[in-house]
Amino acid sequence: MYLEIVSPEATLFAGEVTSVTVPGINGEFQMLKDHAPIVSLLQEGKVKIDGDISIDEDYEIRFSKEDGKTILAINSGTIEMKDNKIIVLAD
Repeated sequence: MYLEIVSPEATLFAGEVTSVTVPGINGEFQMLKDHAPIVSLLQEGKVKIDGDISIDEDYEIRFSKEDGKTILAINSGTIEMKDNKIIVLAD
């Protein structure tokens, strides 16, 4: 599935991933390929990306690694998943 993470400054990541876990306002949840369409608000926490991905060197400093996953800390945001495309609008 395809993931795009957009901040007010730039597109931080765009590419194919295996799974994404996000901090929803009602708790953390994970999306895999063929997940039902969803739109949700996000709260402060970590976006966890699983897959063999590469981050643009301009934005590497915003990401970290934890338990084999790529992590992006966010303050808030919105997520939409539809047709195996995930868009995260993150602050």
